[in-house]
Amino acid sequence: MRNHLRPAVAPVLLTAVLTVAGCSSSGPAGTDTPSASTPTRSLSAAERLAGEQDSAGDGSSPAPARSASAGPAPARSASARSVRPDSELKPATGSFTKKEKKYLSGRVPESVEPAAVLEAGQEACQRIERAAEYDKDAAAAAVVSGEIPDAADAITHLCPEQRPVLDAAEGGYPDGTHTDPEPGRYRTVSAGPDCRWGIMDAKGKELDAGSGTGDGKDRITLNIPAGAAEFVSSGCYAWLRARATARP
Repeated sequence: MRNHLRPAVAPVLLTAVLTVAGCSSSGPAGTDTPSASTPTRSLSAAERLAGEQDSAGDGSSPAPARSASAGPAPARSASARSVRPDSELKPATGSFTKKEKKYLSGRVPESVEPAAVLEAGQEACQRIERAAEYDKDAAAAAVVSGEIPDAADAITHLCPEQRPVLDAAEGGYPDGTHTDPEPGRYRTVSAGPDCRWGIMDAKGKELDAGSGTGDGKDRITLNIPAGAAEFVSSGCYAWLRARATARP
């Protein structure tokens, strides 16, 4: 898939949907409980996994703990580290299913327990399912934006019932600069006045450009012509192929 919410859905609402499971109203027994004016959330499985990999690193002192308010941890590639062979993919108790083993194959660093990697994948499925119940296009936009790490592999192996979301995300673009973009018509799901985009040719000439003009509820569509050399987007969150609508 390229590296690449209905119009009335603002990204901030999607963020609330994606993070609701991580919210916490009190700390463990014997610790201070956060006040009502300073809500916190616990670290997600993906963030805890990233922290474990940071700590294991090269044997040096552990990296500082990532703040729960810092947002989703960046996706990590197990290929950059030594990974456990498939023969060692065993939980502390019980056993993994065939689908779980396929998901874990080639993605579990030697320093991390397979169950922790699986938990991150299962959490990705839960977030996708939750977003899709709220708005299927919103879930597709979250996959395109990268807000849900390893979403494609998680759907493929752990929650294939969410394949329509992955299909709708296929060929989409997140905010950023994209060279040699695929020609076609694209749309946002929700974009506010801070959304800016431009399409340039090989000589840097602007072929088309635009911006959000509303209150976070606009659906913007654009057409990338054949021969476009660059597509730049900022503040638009994600673009889906105009033909792509996630369906049950």
